[in-house]
Amino acid sequence: MPDTLAQPVSHSLDVKHSRFIAHAAPIESAAAALDFLQQVAVPDATHNCWAYRHGQDYRSSDDGEPAGTAGRPILAAIDGQGFDRVMVVVIRWYGGIKLGAGGLVRAYGGTAAECLRAAPRVPLIALAELEVQAPFEDLGTLHAAVAAHAAEKIDESFTARGVELQLRLPADQVEPLKIRLRDATRDRIRVHLRTAPGSPL
Repeated sequence: MPDTLAQPVSHSLDVKHSRFIAHAAPIESAAAALDFLQQVAVPDATHNCWAYRHGQDYRSSDDGEPAGTAGRPILAAIDGQGFDRVMVVVIRWYGGIKLGAGGLVRAYGGTAAECLRAAPRVPLIALAELEVQAPFEDLGTLHAAVAAHAAEKIDESFTARGVELQLRLPADQVEPLKIRLRDATRDRIRVHLRTAPGSPL
């Protein structure tokens, strides 16, 4: 799976007296991407161009630059660096010398790519959510297994027969956890898969 950014990062570049500054950040949604744009956009800059990718959802904007010379190169930089769930805004202050279409593509794409190239990464890990029902006598076994398989407890409730847990854990740990619980409790613990989204751990 691809990576996302560990934290927001920036990078600047001067091309023929034009100043380009890229700001990149991890995002959890399209709305978060547009929120980030509002945070970093500079109203008196010449252009605030941007692109984001969030899984199959992606958008880009040339913000007044010739069509295809800014937003798409920024998106290509995100994809080319193997990132997902990332928003990049490249701000330009015009320096008086026209760069031409090819120059703009290189400047916007290059500033975005350089910003991402040196950025700290976090692997996106496919996570799954489980519902687990266990009798009281197996609570100790269950809690030990939860810790051993890097599972996060989302919710816990007690019933007359035992406990119900909602867990989130790496998708590749689901089967090993099921096998461990089955073998340790003679199959007394019930495990139901709820969802399997892709998400950073």
